[in-house]
Amino acid sequence: MAQEEIIFPNNIRNIRLANGMKMTELARQANLSLSAVSKIEKGVRRLNQKQLLNICNILGCKLSDIFIKESDDVAAQWQNEIKRRLTDNEDNGLKIFGSGLRKIRQQTGKTIAQAASDAGMTLSVYHKIEVGQREIYENEIEPLAKSFGYTTNTLLDKIAALYKAGELTKQINKIQERVKSVLVPGNPMSGIDHSSLFGAKLYDSARKKLVPVFGVPSGKTIAFKKSDKTMVVAPIPLEGRQGIYAVRPNSKRLGGYIPEKSYVFADSETPASVGDLAVCIDADFNALDSNEVVNAQIVSVRSDSKGRIYGQISSPEEKVTGKTMHRVIMIVME
Repeated sequence: MAQEEIIFPNNIRNIRLANGMKMTELARQANLSLSAVSKIEKGVRRLNQKQLLNICNILGCKLSDIFIKESDDVAAQWQNEIKRRLTDNEDNGLKIFGSGLRKIRQQTGKTIAQAASDAGMTLSVYHKIEVGQREIYENEIEPLAKSFGYTTNTLLDKIAALYKAGELTKQINKIQERVKSVLVPGNPMSGIDHSSLFGAKLYDSARKKLVPVFGVPSGKTIAFKKSDKTMVVAPIPLEGRQGIYAVRPNSKRLGGYIPEKSYVFADSETPASVGDLAVCIDADFNALDSNEVVNAQIVSVRSDSKGRIYGQISSPEEKVTGKTMHRVIMIVME
């Protein structure tokens, strides 16, 4: 019997165990079922970007920590498992059946989404059948055959004929080559960075939609740390923009004009001008490393009689002259 396809090999289980966290606790905090978390850790269930970010924040790890690299212990385990499943699927004929099904679908001009819909299957299930990663059950074969205008027997005969004629060799080789491109880091067909065994494209896609949270309230100031350990989804206008970061406002020092449950987004590549709202940092932003914590404030940018720029905060009124001021470009309620 075919097993579930490993689609997202990851380090989530290792990070969770290193934190001393039980799977039930991760499931509770992530608002997922225990079964879902188990499948995510095994790599047989996909994560959307929101879930991925949430799990990173719960585990207190970076997004990049989730993705396995060639040097990680789980990488060898995943490679061996994929190779074993490929062999199993070759032996039980799933690759031949799936490749024949794909050939027939292509001949009829159907997209994979159309074929899945016509057969009454989800896109994920149909795709796994085509790539030979899932067996097909008795109650599924007849509606699948009917969706292409065949009976069950004629569909099987058609696939057998295609295989005997050698027309499925190219299809099977494509599947094997695609899997090989993932198994072998640096293979030019994979589009994967040499340092990453899996997930470079997924990571890049997710990372473009996230921005790091550099500051959180701490007493009368904001504790500012230039680290991407905590991330938040970027508002659509800011997706993919370089230099954007977020801070949590210290509402006690802002006279209530910025809600406590919000994120303030600033642009590190845009210096603040008089009249702007800005993040004022007590250090040279470019010289900060990821372990250094400094004070910051959200200020209204003003100038004195001599044209010198400073920041103004309230509750109580106070002038602030930090070393760095970045313009605030958006405030988003949580």
